[in-house]
Amino acid sequence: MIHVRRAELSDAPQIQRVFASFSTYSGTLQLPHPSLEMWQERLAKVDSNSTRLVALYDGVVVGSASLHIEQKTRRNHVATIGIGVADSFTGRGVGTALIAELISLADNWLNLLRLELIVFCDNKAAIHLYQKFGFVIEGTHRAHALRNGVFVDSYSMARLHPRPPLLPVSEN
Repeated sequence: MIHVRRAELSDAPQIQRVFASFSTYSGTLQLPHPSLEMWQERLAKVDSNSTRLVALYDGVVVGSASLHIEQKTRRNHVATIGIGVADSFTGRGVGTALIAELISLADNWLNLLRLELIVFCDNKAAIHLYQKFGFVIEGTHRAHALRNGVFVDSYSMARLHPRPPLLPVSEN
């Protein structure tokens, strides 16, 4: 069973291993061979506008996802998300568990209207996952990033809160 919780500093070595997975770094904007020090610094930096979660299977971190709230006043209803799943755990519900928890936080606790992400156009499994949660393709970035010596395109995807919070109805 997959358990999702907030990432802790002690998770750094296991998160490093997730992002050292070929499909994780090639499916994100991360570089190969991430350092432990980089992940320790990221986890040690306390940022009230960001949340990083980990997915555990039998006590081992097998995925990580983050949510970053935009800082510009006119866009503080928006957050970007990112996710990485260890190669040996793709297709086993890890991404689903992580995205579900990020969406729950966004919809029920953080007063966010819009979630955004970037995904490579050839990452069919990730696109399917995001569409399952209501994300839609809004545009294509041509030659968005260099991956293994080749420029690749990506999609901008977004999801609007399906039931934005309402003010309570006054009984007067």
